[in-house]
Amino acid sequence: LQPGERVLDVGCGTGRHAWELAAHGIEVHGVDISHRFIDIARSRGVDGPDPARRGVRSSVTFERGDARTMAFDSEFDAAICLCQGAFGMMTAAGEDAAVVAGIARALRPGGRLALSAFNAYFAVKYHDDAEFDAATGVSHEVTEIRSEAGDARSVDLWTGCYTPRELRLLLAAHGFAVESISSVEPGAYGFDPATTESPEFLAVARLARRISDRS
Repeated sequence: LQPGERVLDVGCGTGRHAWELAAHGIEVHGVDISHRFIDIARSRGVDGPDPARRGVRSSVTFERGDARTMAFDSEFDAAICLCQGAFGMMTAAGEDAAVVAGIARALRPGGRLALSAFNAYFAVKYHDDAEFDAATGVSHEVTEIRSEAGDARSVDLWTGCYTPRELRLLLAAHGFAVESISSVEPGAYGFDPATTESPEFLAVARLARRISDRS
């Protein structure tokens, strides 16, 4: 990425990636379905402890929106969808595809995408506390979340899991040419070959052709 390029952050959460990119001169627009996350994203970094992130407010914008219904049109040079911010959280048939389709529409021809997904192989081998549905590729677990005040709550979590082949097929169906699919861990992204031993895969792709151009 070069300074001045525009990046769409899909499932941006509280803006962790958006503000970091903005500190390097990238223009970022973040989308998330959570009102509270968007409020936090808009406030963080402006008066925060990191001087490098101050003064970049004009290059970072956020909106509350549903990743399945994004209506952008060739407005961005690149997109990120990381840490299951949106992709993989949609467990009904076709909903993850709707996220990818929206990203494809948002990118200019040749636009780049970095997208992470849970590793289906890893889920089958190691998720002892979760139930994996082989027919749908969805993992179900009961986990604990905490509010900003520290209050704990038990919730059900359903996560779509993928193999590299499934990721390639889905991305190709929406005009992407996949450059790599790597085994990664949260906080340790890189380009290691895909294996069964990592919790996530990272797909890097370019938009080869617009959906409207496909026959």
